Amino acid sequence: MATKYLLAVGLFLILPSNSGTRMVAQEGEGHIHVVVDMVQLNVAVTDKKGNYVTGLRPQDFAVVEDGIAEKVATFAEGNEPARRVTALTSDDGKSGSPAVDTPNDSAQSVSADTQSLSSLVAGANVFLLFDTSNYMYRGFVFAQDAISDFVRSLQTADRIAFYSYSRDLSRGSTLTSDRSQVLRAVRTTVAGDDAALYNTLLLTLKDAARIPGRRVVVVFSNGPDNTSVVPPEDVAELAQSAGIPIYMISTQLAKLEPVSTAVFERMTAATGGKAYFAKSWRDEKRAFASIRDDLGHLYSLSYYPQANPNRGWRAITVKLVGERLKQYHIRTRNGYRPQPTRFSAGTATTAQSDLRPQ
Repeated sequence: MATKYLLAVGLFLILPSNSGTRMVAQEGEGHIHVVVDMVQLNVAVTDKKGNYVTGLRPQDFAVVEDGIAEKVATFAEGNEPARRVTALTSDDGKSGSPAVDTPNDSAQSVSADTQSLSSLVAGANVFLLFDTSNYMYRGFVFAQDAISDFVRSLQTADRIAFYSYSRDLSRGSTLTSDRSQVLRAVRTTVAGDDAALYNTLLLTLKDAARIPGRRVVVVFSNGPDNTSVVPPEDVAELAQSAGIPIYMISTQLAKLEPVSTAVFERMTAATGGKAYFAKSWRDEKRAFASIRDDLGHLYSLSYYPQANPNRGWRAITVKLVGERLKQYHIRTRNGYRPQPTRFSAGTATTAQSDLRPQ
């Protein structure tokens, strides 16, 4: 039975703590402790016609955070496991182009640390959020069919969770590798009540942020939000900071309200996802197929941030290196905000920020 959770108005956008490299800086009489872990980026590369560009290497990408050049730590294409990126050394002792360790490398190259990094970013955990509000009375069965086909087609995803929403969030099936359990949850949903998309999407993202590795949220919405107390900007910022791309499939009802259309497009673009507006159930199935294709062609890049005193919004820029590659288009998240947790300990104030493996 799906459990429903009411949203409290006071929601805290705090990511759970994780271990990592600790940096300490002075601030008045207190101390600032920043726990910094690997930052993961999911990057789509397409040509002018929208076709995916494959076969790129780590040295083809340049990652910059707040104007600071970052070194790619792990790299993967599509659904392959991530591998550690090492720098080749030339005969004169100078550092050369980065290379990716392969399974045939020596035991010295493939360490336990490499294996743990791979486990963090291999595969994908997909969270499905289905609109079951009163907007969904028309075409409800067709939407269920499209979602069911999408679930069956996600053969490379590690686990899938299925949530539904109207005024409240219903966790029909938590993360599982059992596709039949997810399909049962899809088929038992019913429509009714008003829509609180941003409230429930925020709760879905908070669930996903607790899971290590690649996380993706796919939303099927049939109309605008009419009951949320959370602004969409807060939802987008949490998704960006947690490194979770949002894909949204909406029917033409949302298209009739320009504000909702703009919000959907802005939110998905900021997180590295995409927005689709389906005119028919056939378009819905094509949109799900496009998302599945996208997940199979993403490049996974990760890096350990260089020393950065900025505890606010950090801008991320990813570019392709070389004249030949400049013609291609990149889609990924454009930044994140470390989420601080402040507490008092005697006369000192300590702030911790966690940049989780995203």
